[in-house]
Amino acid sequence: MKMKNTLIKILVPILSVLCSFLVGAIMITLIGGNPVDAYKFLIRGAFGSTANIGETIVKAVPLIFTGLAATFAYKCGVFNLGAEGQFTMGAVTSIWISTVVTGVTGIPLILLSLTGGIIAGGIWGAIPGILKITRGLNEIIVSIMLNYVAVLFMGFLYSGPLREGSVPQTAAVTVKLGRIMTGTRVHAGIIIALIIAVCIYYFLFYTAGGFKLRAVGLNQTASLFNGFSVKRFMLISFIISGAIAGLGGSVELHGTQFRLMSGFGAGYGFDGVAIALIGQLNPIGTVLVAYLFAVLRAGATTMQVGSGMPTSVVDIIQALIIV
Repeated sequence: MKMKNTLIKILVPILSVLCSFLVGAIMITLIGGNPVDAYKFLIRGAFGSTANIGETIVKAVPLIFTGLAATFAYKCGVFNLGAEGQFTMGAVTSIWISTVVTGVTGIPLILLSLTGGIIAGGIWGAIPGILKITRGLNEIIVSIMLNYVAVLFMGFLYSGPLREGSVPQTAAVTVKLGRIMTGTRVHAGIIIALIIAVCIYYFLFYTAGGFKLRAVGLNQTASLFNGFSVKRFMLISFIISGAIAGLGGSVELHGTQFRLMSGFGAGYGFDGVAIALIGQLNPIGTVLVAYLFAVLRAGATTMQVGSGMPTSVVDIIQALIIV
């Protein structure tokens, strides 16, 4: 039975992807395109050269972090839709540390900045958790509203106190994550993301704490009667989920974007939720689905240029996978 359930969990997302591409091919045909050519250019855009492969990996990094953040919270039975806000607050804290703090440089500054992002994301994630366990407020609504607060606060900073010159953006970070692939933008953030995924997998499935957290997610009433502190686990899941997203924002800042500006982190939070669900709330599956979404994003532009198909086709394919 266990083997059957595992097989189903693996096959469902695979079949979802295949069916979505099939429906996408039909749609491309109906609007006068050639699906073979379109998908050929899509694959070429993601894997056609070392630079393209590197760009796909770069696009996967923030999606892995927000996907893992959603996975961890959902495993405890709570819904963290605030990963985008936590991602943003992690980046906001990191840019402040990187541009304002003096007397620290190099690796110590990077570590300090990443730690700041983790703490900021954890605090931002704790807010809906505290309101849920103390006041019974809906964490979905609270976490979504906090996304707007975080984005608007970021806009205030890059348009005001941290603005660089006449352009509405901050100064660039003084230290950056090192490149790990020659001729590409792939940075050490991918290594950090994979380590986090492995750690979450080990914690959830091979530790007593992970077992209790999953038990709370499966049945809160039964967990309560078995002596588990349900509220404590719920709050911890929010904090750790937010910390993961905050680290993702810090990594994206130091590895790819280097400064805050309009649009930073937009959409990553909700994509992370979709990725977590398609990955069956498994950290390893989440990483694989995040990479698939990155492939679609990286190849979309090449597909449009090469075959004339609009990039919205890729968005529709992503939506079909979720459905």
